[in-house]
This record gives sequence, C-alpha cells and structure tokens, in this order.
Amino acid sequence: MRGMDAEQATNGVALGDGAVKRIAAILANEPNGSVFRIGVDGGGCSGFQYSFTVDPGPGANDLLVERGGAKLAIDETSLGFLQGARIDFVDDLMGQSFRIENPNATSSCGCGASFSI
Repeated sequence: MRGMDAEQATNGVALGDGAVKRIAAILANEPNGSVFRIGVDGGGCSGFQYSFTVDPGPGANDLLVERGGAKLAIDETSLGFLQGARIDFVDDLMGQSFRIENPNATSSCGCGASFSI
C-alpha cells in the first residue's frame, strides 16, 4: 500500500493517509462522539469478512485509534484478527474502497472483502 505512514497504534494496526481522510469525512456528517468501526465477522466466500459501520461511540473494551479527525474503533475479538494490519482507502479504476492488508490472512477473495486464516 502506497502512502502508508509510519504511525502505528500500540496494537500494530496502522491507518494510511487515505483511510484517515475518508473516515474523518464520514464522521464529519455524524453526531459528535461517533466512531467508524471495523469488525471481523464469520461468513463471506473465504470464511471471514470485514464489516464497516458507524457507531454512536466506542465500547468499553474497544481499541480506539484516533488520528487527523478519524476515530476508528475495533472490538476485542476483531482485534485478534487485525493485529499487524494496514488499513487504507483507495480510489482507483476498480472503484473506491477500504483496503486491508492483513498479515494474519492466509488467503482472500478477489475483491478483498473476505479472507481465511
């Protein structure tokens, strides 16, 4: 992933500049205190899939990554699947999407929305 800065959260989840800008833009239209949540759920064509939601605030056991107006929440269970991941937002010929480079995934589907471990 190009443009990934060296700043990493203590848990090893890194946010690229594109993700920071996109999350901040999404949250700008939400009530104060809202967070952008990335989760991992069972399902998808590869066994697990990423989920993206906006929540009114972080949970008590969430990891909260804040940078440049972006507030990213990851629940404890999902964090186990995302440690060491690099999250970015891309706008290319294939479209706009969050891209997760996950070192824990042994394979992923063609669109990158699901993965296996």
